[in-house]
Amino acid sequence: MEGNMKESLLDFARDEAKSSLKKRIWSEMKKVLIVAGPAILTPFSTFGVHVVSQSFMGHIGPTHLAAYALVFTVLFGFVLGIQLGMVGGVGTLCGQAYGAKQHEKLGIYLQQSCIILLVVCVLVTPLFVFAAPVLRALGQDHNIADVAGDVAPWFIAVVFLYGAMYDCNAYLQSQSKNFVLSCYAIVSLLTHVLLSWLLVVKFEFGVSGVMSSTCLAFLIMNLGQLLYMVSGGCKETWRGFTALAFRDLGPTVKLVVSSGVMICLEFCYNMILILLTGKMENAEVAIDALSICLIITGWTTVVSGGFLSAASVRVSNELGRKDAGAAKFSIVTTLVMSVSIGLVLMFVFLMFKENVAYLFTRNAQVAEAFARLSPLVAVYVLLNSVQPVLTGVASGAAQQGIVAYVNLGSYYLVGVPLGVLLGYVFNLQVEGVWSGMITGIGVQTTILAFMVYTIDWDKQVFLAQKRINPRFVGDETTHYSSNNNSVTAA
Repeated sequence: MEGNMKESLLDFARDEAKSSLKKRIWSEMKKVLIVAGPAILTPFSTFGVHVVSQSFMGHIGPTHLAAYALVFTVLFGFVLGIQLGMVGGVGTLCGQAYGAKQHEKLGIYLQQSCIILLVVCVLVTPLFVFAAPVLRALGQDHNIADVAGDVAPWFIAVVFLYGAMYDCNAYLQSQSKNFVLSCYAIVSLLTHVLLSWLLVVKFEFGVSGVMSSTCLAFLIMNLGQLLYMVSGGCKETWRGFTALAFRDLGPTVKLVVSSGVMICLEFCYNMILILLTGKMENAEVAIDALSICLIITGWTTVVSGGFLSAASVRVSNELGRKDAGAAKFSIVTTLVMSVSIGLVLMFVFLMFKENVAYLFTRNAQVAEAFARLSPLVAVYVLLNSVQPVLTGVASGAAQQGIVAYVNLGSYYLVGVPLGVLLGYVFNLQVEGVWSGMITGIGVQTTILAFMVYTIDWDKQVFLAQKRINPRFVGDETTHYSSNNNSVTAA
């Protein structure tokens, strides 16, 4: 009788533990999706604007498609890497301040980031003004570079609009308030599709028609964000413009710059891939095929990028709340969700294969070249469901500086040399170049996984408190409960 009672109690305890774990997992999944959903939908629409632009460029002519791909991937990709990296830095600060309930600091961090990004946008403007000679100097086909020179000046407006858009998006995302922005993003994408069709197909305005529609699409997103912020959507965190944004810029600049370097090294990786391809035989076909591959991988990056944002926000929020255990639990949950979706996307892509190419080109040679690259795209999709989440975790813990070194070594000491070796020495052409680059991503993912696994999260809680409140009293031996926010001395 007593034995049966003990077994019943043990069974009850196990059932309660399972039920509690299920509730905790479901609760964390909802928190992740609140951030990841809009964080996927907004860049999905944003990237969709570029996909639509590239598609209409491709129907103008293959040279225009290659030119747009060069400007977007090489010049704009370089600038976008810096911008998104810097936005990630301010997202870390906003997330930790919001977790610590220091709401007034979020508006200050946003304004500081806008000041820094405005300076960066002005500094990079000459890249687009002198795009043609820059691309020729980088060894690209002169005919493609000349057409790129007509496309690039339009990107100056896009650069400024992008910087403001993602800056505000990171600020709202740290508060899980970016769902409204997804609606504006969808409206802008649909507007772009309709307007591009009218200007290019009906009225035959060519490049100017595509690019003016592109600029309008990003203007709609910016106006939507601004309207939401000033109309009371962020009462707790937006107190209006303040001169405090010009004080204590140093620490913000340091974190934002290191974050910019981290992401820029990733974006430059794709830039180098295009540049190496542009030096091969039949460069126009190779660039067109590769640009379609990058569109496909770009779509998957949008999904994994949503989980990157979710990982960064959830980790930074929990560190701000002094809960190391919740931060670790969130990492595992987010990673499992991202990999599951990555596997589904990989299998879906393998089912359709080269048929996708005809959405962007009518050239059979380009479609055939794309088909040869399909297996590499599948591998990239799988790796890309893991690596961004790990990067988001590091960003949430303000480890951007370390990740920058990891990216530098993995990409430029492993990936690029191996790609050159396989592509040029072994004459595997673009397949060889991309194989080497994917190997670099594999090395990066492995190192990041080890780094995240070995992070001392109690120490990260302490550092987060010092970051958002320099007068915080404590030392690195202070430990924080995994179940509550109480502090205990080691």
